[in-house]
Amino acid sequence: MNIKKHIPNLITLINLFCGCVAVVFVSQADYLMAFYMVCLGIFFDFFDGFFARLFKVSSPLGLQLDSLADMVTSGVVPGYIMYTMFLKSANPNDLMASSIIPFLGFIVTLGSCYRLANFNIDTRQTDSFIGLPTPANALFILSLPLVLQFSDSLVIFEILSNHWVLLGITLCSAYILNAEIPLFALKIKKFTVKDNVLQIVFLLVSLLLLITLQYIAIPLIIIFYVLLSVVNNIFLKK
Repeated sequence: MNIKKHIPNLITLINLFCGCVAVVFVSQADYLMAFYMVCLGIFFDFFDGFFARLFKVSSPLGLQLDSLADMVTSGVVPGYIMYTMFLKSANPNDLMASSIIPFLGFIVTLGSCYRLANFNIDTRQTDSFIGLPTPANALFILSLPLVLQFSDSLVIFEILSNHWVLLGITLCSAYILNAEIPLFALKIKKFTVKDNVLQIVFLLVSLLLLITLQYIAIPLIIIFYVLLSVVNNIFLKK
C-alpha cells in the first residue's frame, strides 16, 4: 500500500476534526478555544495541499475532501458564531428577534458553501483568488466575539451588539466570499522583493497590527487584505 497517497487526505480529515471540535466550543460559548481550533484547522488545510504536491499524489478525492472539511471549519463554524452573536444581541421580549433572526447568521454558511463549490470548478484561481477565501472569512467572523470579550470599548460593544450591524456583516461576508474581486495570494514563487511587494507589505502591516491591537487586529487585517488587493487591481489596470 502506498502510504504517501493517504497522508494529504489524513491531514484534511484532521482539519475536519478541528472544525467539529470548534463547533462544540462555540456551543459552550468558549469562543477563544473555537478560534484556536479553527486556526489549527486552517493550518492543516494549508499543508494537505502542500504534501499532495510534494508527494505528487493530488487526486479528485482529495479535492472533494478538502472542500467538505473546509465547509465545516470555515463554513459551519463562522455561521454558528454569527447565530450566537445574533442571539445575544436580541431582546428576549422580542419573539422574532430572539427566535427567528439569529438563524440569519447561517447566511455566512450558505455563502461559504457556494464559494467552495464554485472554487472547485473555477480554473482562474490557481495563482490568486477571486472573492475572499473561506479561511480568511472564518477568521474575520470568529474574531468578532473575541473583540467583544477582550475590548473595554463601549463603542465597540454597542456596534457589535447591534443586530442591524450583525446583519450587515453577515450579508457583506456572503457577498465578498463570492464577489468577482481578484485578491492576491500569499504564496511566494520567486524569492525577490520586487515580485513580493504586496505580500511583504501585507505581512509587515499585519504583524504591526497584531502587536499593537491583538485580537482587534484580526478583522482589520482581513479588511486591509481586501482593500490592498482592490488598490493593486486599480494600479494593474492603469
